[in-house]
Amino acid sequence: MPSDTSPAQPTTGADAKVADAPESWPVERSAERFRGAVCGVRTDWVRMPDAEGGTTVAARDYMVHPGAAAALALDADGRVLLQRQYRHATQHTLWELPAGMIDGEGEGPLLTARRELVEEAGLRAERWHELADFFPSPGFSDERIHVFLARDLSVVPDEEIDFVREHEEADLVAEWVPLEEAVGLAMAGRLHNGATIIGVLAAHAAAADGFASLREPAGD
Repeated sequence: MPSDTSPAQPTTGADAKVADAPESWPVERSAERFRGAVCGVRTDWVRMPDAEGGTTVAARDYMVHPGAAAALALDADGRVLLQRQYRHATQHTLWELPAGMIDGEGEGPLLTARRELVEEAGLRAERWHELADFFPSPGFSDERIHVFLARDLSVVPDEEIDFVREHEEADLVAEWVPLEEAVGLAMAGRLHNGATIIGVLAAHAAAADGFASLREPAGD
């Protein structure tokens, strides 16, 4: 007989119980520490369990972020669009999917992904599916990133793009990379952007059944 301390066995299939879920522990008080143009920083004093079976209050600092969305554009030849962009916080140029913050008025993740694909890549897509939805740094940020698969691509005429690329986006370099090759780049440690790596690996996994198992994107 297994002891009470044996690790729980994972469940699989339709009866699987492993799924992230919203939950909010009691917050005794909260204070804004910083507010910038993009994000802010707060401290919450959260009531948490203690070692004696009671509760205690612990301070947690975290970044408040509007969230972001990315588009993995896959062309008819099975190639992924990657764009090289300078990221000052990391002191790196990174190869990334077209992406941006969910900061448009009344805009949700899918509309953001559509907008960014037009603004950064000059492309539209007829078919959209959700590849992944994740918190990149849940220990200290509430940022949530949605990654969408964009297919049936077409070029947007320049006169229809009401956007001027500047700063980091003025220096974008684009490459179309076969999906299998992009997977190899991720596994070899040559890609470091989280949304890009997750999107590429998710798209590769989803390609096994012709993308039939992918979720329809939630409406915006």
